Amino acid sequence: MSVEQVSVLVRHYFPPELQTQIMCYKDSFRHLQEIRCRIGQPLFLCYAQGKEQRATDTVSAEQMQYMVSRISQGSAYAWEEEFRRGYLTLPGGFRVGMTGKAVLENGQIRTLTRISALNFRIARAVPGVAEPLMPLLYQGASIANCLLVSPPGGGKTTLLRDIVRQLSNGAVWLAQQGRTVAVVDERSEIAGCIQAVPQMDVGCRTDVLDGCPKSEGIRMMIRAMTPQVIAVDEIGTAADVQALEEAAESGVAVIATAHGDSVESLYHHPVLHKLVEGQYFALIIVLKWQTGQVVPHVYKNAGGGNYAIVRGIAGFGSGQCDGVLQSI
Repeated sequence: MSVEQVSVLVRHYFPPELQTQIMCYKDSFRHLQEIRCRIGQPLFLCYAQGKEQRATDTVSAEQMQYMVSRISQGSAYAWEEEFRRGYLTLPGGFRVGMTGKAVLENGQIRTLTRISALNFRIARAVPGVAEPLMPLLYQGASIANCLLVSPPGGGKTTLLRDIVRQLSNGAVWLAQQGRTVAVVDERSEIAGCIQAVPQMDVGCRTDVLDGCPKSEGIRMMIRAMTPQVIAVDEIGTAADVQALEEAAESGVAVIATAHGDSVESLYHHPVLHKLVEGQYFALIIVLKWQTGQVVPHVYKNAGGGNYAIVRGIAGFGSGQCDGVLQSI
């Protein structure tokens, strides 16, 4: 996301007093991940690896109300469903999470009121960032099932978005035509939809199902849109695993992400270990921060439920692709 795009976000949704404080850190906008606002507390600008910058003044209740009014276009009622989910998407793919007083109806959250905290998450599109990884995904006429792994904020959604875009548009340089891709975007983080229209570039042959639980959405997309590839973010439940297994039975390739910091962590996951031990994924790409940049460690299915680090592939060092993801 460019410095100017973040500047537009700040000018449009923040009150003048907070704008002044945030713009003091404009030189760091290129690497900004979140802007966190809490009533009675200082505003925080958050970056990768836990780095942050704290504003001098605290956020007032009036300033919070100003921001809530701006993000809801003056009508929280019109955005009741988004408030119920605890987040909404802004033009440009930015997502705003929120907390406050939960209003219950029949034991279920109907909406949120008295918003006391906002988290502006900076959408980050890096076109071309997945390019050195694409030759690994193409297996003749097929696409390899691939899992992208990193801790929260580690770049996996940014990488997934560009993989989707390139699979959808096609890779002329690899003599690969575009594929029909279905994105099940439960949290509106991949495509950043507003009124079901993607705000991020996810390719010309991509269909997006926004705000739908992954397990249900995968089945819906297979039945309704006959995709060649399905992309989902942050798998981790038994229902997710079952839906992915059904996708494999239907002959649909899957590109997914999951929280973790190593292949070993997946073997100990209460649910995902089943996919790893069952050799569901042909590739697992673990994203790690090294010397200030994100470096992918690439592992290939070696059979017997084991994964071996990839070596000897052009553009990769000892199983790493140094510098490829430094802009994430």
